[in-house]
Amino acid sequence: MPVRPIVLHPDERLRAVCAPVGAVTGQVRALADDLLETMYDAGGRGLAAPQVGVLRRLFVMDVGWKDGEAAPVVMVDPEVLDLSEARGGTEEACLSIPGEPRRVMRPSEVTMAWTAFGGERVHRRLRGMEARCAQHELDHLDGVLILDR
Repeated sequence: MPVRPIVLHPDERLRAVCAPVGAVTGQVRALADDLLETMYDAGGRGLAAPQVGVLRRLFVMDVGWKDGEAAPVVMVDPEVLDLSEARGGTEEACLSIPGEPRRVMRPSEVTMAWTAFGGERVHRRLRGMEARCAQHELDHLDGVLILDR
C-alpha cells in the first residue's frame, strides 16, 4: 500500500470527468488501499482517484479517524440518489488545493449508491460531515473543485 503523490491544482486531470470502474478487481482493491494510505498520510478525510492521477469513479473517505473512530468507506462508481432541500455552508479544504479552503454550500443530507468490494450495490443516507465529504469527493469524479463552488 504505497502512498501516492497527490495531483495539485491546476493539473488538468482534476478537471476530467472520470470513467466508470465497472467490476471490482484486485487492481481496484489495491487502488482503494493506496487511496486510503495516501489520505491518512496527508491528513485528509477523503480522497478521489483523480487526485492521484487515476481517472476512474472511485473515492475513499473516513470522517472520524482524526477523532479516534476510524471507519473507512470505499465508494466504487458512486451516484447520488437523493439530496435534501436543507443546505448548510462551511469551510472545506482540499488536498489538491493546499492552503486555499473555501466556504461551500451543500445539501445537508444525501442518499448515495455505490458498488462495494463484494460487487453488491450499497444504498445509504449520509448526514453531516459524512454527507459533505461524499459530495466533495463525488465532485472530483466530475471534474468540479471547491474553487468552482
